[in-house]
Amino acid sequence: MSRTPLDLVRLTGPYLAEKGVATPRLDAEVLLAHVLGVPRIRLYTDFDKPLEPSEVDAYREAVRRRARREPVAYITGEREFWSLRLRVDRRVLIPRPETEALVEACLDRMGPEGRLLDLGVGSGAVALALLKERPGWTAVGVDRSAGALEVARANAGALGLAGRLELCEGDLFAPVAGRRFRLVVSNPPYVPSGRIRDLPPEVARYEPVEALDGGPDGLEVIRRIAARAPEHLEPGGVLAVEIGADQGGAAASILREAGFSGVEVRKDLAGIDRVAVAWSPEG
Repeated sequence: MSRTPLDLVRLTGPYLAEKGVATPRLDAEVLLAHVLGVPRIRLYTDFDKPLEPSEVDAYREAVRRRARREPVAYITGEREFWSLRLRVDRRVLIPRPETEALVEACLDRMGPEGRLLDLGVGSGAVALALLKERPGWTAVGVDRSAGALEVARANAGALGLAGRLELCEGDLFAPVAGRRFRLVVSNPPYVPSGRIRDLPPEVARYEPVEALDGGPDGLEVIRRIAARAPEHLEPGGVLAVEIGADQGGAAASILREAGFSGVEVRKDLAGIDRVAVAWSPEG
């Protein structure tokens, strides 16, 4: 018997719900639209169109992967962030909507021209969003993972921003010794090591642990960034880092101890502490 899009979505939603998926119907629709190469709305305008056996087989494989709690973004190979369509795979952390608060905090401090440094550039999401919004800026992205840099390079090329993004392999500031920037931004690992196993399976099993593990208290990398950032900032330069929900006070203290004259903790749309912003004495 031929299956239609509506048949498959109706069958898949309850199945994914049984497997613990938080948004089973939505995920079923996204996966089917991806397999068919159509916008989600087409599933309903063509709800009774018989599908080819090869399409049904491909969809079933995608559903099997999701039932094992593999993230939808890794199955489809893409994620939208700041209205940018980004390629993602298991070499990079999946960009989250809450990280857009980091982009907004940076934009509030960026003039028309400058150079920024993105530490732990990953897929390139933050740096590319900032370059899109500020055509007069250039960026350097640093990551310890060669695979992550390949993903960022592909995204920069696809978005026409490769000429404005320099990518370097290495640990934090090591590849940019002696260089200064108007803005240093980072979405660093900030999950305490002991809490990683308690994260949802989509995260704990599939996303790169090196992009999650922030040490015993989750603040290890933030401390390292704060300690070295002043020597890499231009006069009046700004440091902006994403933080965990319960890290606002501790992150602010770390930044003040590092010598920053001003520190602000900003919340995301859910009202949760999400970004710590600091500026140098000259700012």
